[in-house]
Amino acid sequence: MTGRFLDRARAEAYRERGYLFPVPAVSSAEARDLRQETEDLLGRTRDQPHVFQYTFNVPHLVLPGVHALVRDSRILDPVESLMGPNLLLWSAGFFIKEPHTTDFVGWHQDLRYWGLDDDSREITAWIALGDVTRDNGAMRFIPESHRHGMVEHRDTWLDSNQLSRGQELAVDVDENQAVDVELKSGEMSLHHGSLYHSSPANPSASRRIGLALRFITPEMRQVVGEADYATLVRGEDGFGHFRPEPEPAFDLDPAGLLEIDAMLREMNAYYYAGAEEKAPEVGARRVRTR
Repeated sequence: MTGRFLDRARAEAYRERGYLFPVPAVSSAEARDLRQETEDLLGRTRDQPHVFQYTFNVPHLVLPGVHALVRDSRILDPVESLMGPNLLLWSAGFFIKEPHTTDFVGWHQDLRYWGLDDDSREITAWIALGDVTRDNGAMRFIPESHRHGMVEHRDTWLDSNQLSRGQELAVDVDENQAVDVELKSGEMSLHHGSLYHSSPANPSASRRIGLALRFITPEMRQVVGEADYATLVRGEDGFGHFRPEPEPAFDLDPAGLLEIDAMLREMNAYYYAGAEEKAPEVGARRVRTR
């Protein structure tokens, strides 16, 4: 194979451990440009909380750089090596830790609250937009924890936990086994939907920015909510289990944002199932935080 497909040894390492890093993604210059585009939009919309949230929750629908990246062969080739030729982007989102702050991400499994039916058909590509080190809040993985299947979580609703419900594993985690996922700007990590992972606070003087792209195969189903959305980024979708995502103009046109609002409200049905009153605001109503 040509392109950036993984060789057999790296693919087997992923399947054994539940993760793989570092994986080349984009150049450091491209990462710098995408970071600048992101920070510019965040700066312009900081006083418009609903628009600010779109940048975090659906950046591929409002940022041209992210919109292009989700179909970039440098990202999709390694993912195809592990998932096959037919790929949907189920969601994208930024994880940003400001300097000298206490925000963290608790130990969790990605798929616990997503309502999707098969943890073997999802993979997250986490792209560093700037160097990521243990000093500025790099992710941590527990090797082979994806083999445990879905385990119980508890909702803490801590403001400092960046996850939507402040969720954390309701089982003991031996942090002595944890691996620090340090990445150079433009590199990415890949991890399984059931892998135990977390990230500590950022006490450093530099902002840490990562872009998470969650890919699934078309066989997946949403089994909690009545509707779900995804974007076909490679191959074919012979199942039609997911509605296509709206793609508004990139100038944040009001009509396009109303379409996104409607999508997010439908998805709250599963993402905040059992805790609907906790769902945060977006626009005039609510937003899902994946």
